Amino acid sequence: MRRKFSVRLLLAGAAVAIGGPAIAQSCVQSSERTAFELRALQSQLMVAAITCQRDNDYNAFVRKFQGDLGGAYNTIRTHFRRTQGAQGQRALDGYITTLANEQSQDGIRQGSRFCSNITPLFQVALAQPNASSLVDISLERNVLNPVTDTICPERATPATSPTRRAASNRSAAVSRNR
Repeated sequence: MRRKFSVRLLLAGAAVAIGGPAIAQSCVQSSERTAFELRALQSQLMVAAITCQRDNDYNAFVRKFQGDLGGAYNTIRTHFRRTQGAQGQRALDGYITTLANEQSQDGIRQGSRFCSNITPLFQVALAQPNASSLVDISLERNVLNPVTDTICPERATPATSPTRRAASNRSAAVSRNR
């Protein structure tokens, strides 16, 4: 009986040790969400370029937004390092592969309509002035994105925390009453 209890206790402790940090870090920061949306759009255009022979359009897109696309990739890589630790690179590779595969499968489901449906997206994307507007396009067009984690809650900064505000308000009131 005692051995069963200690094994259960050990397993429960291991589950908390392993699951605790993963649960705490499973949310996506708002900058990461933006990067995931930009990467989803890039992947969708890459799949379209390969499937619909639109290499020139895709290359123009990558040239125009090269810095933003690289920044998004780095942000996503940082996300997976933060949430997956030593397995971060494997998780990143898995995400990129899953993203492309799911978007390719969506194209297959559309059949012969895929290229006519997706080709206008190149012109829309190329007409955008910045990465922020590309993210808006990705969201408006509901570009397939397998990341569904919730956005991390914003942390109160020391300058804006309720305790700091209350202390600041009390100081201001004392100064006015003098």
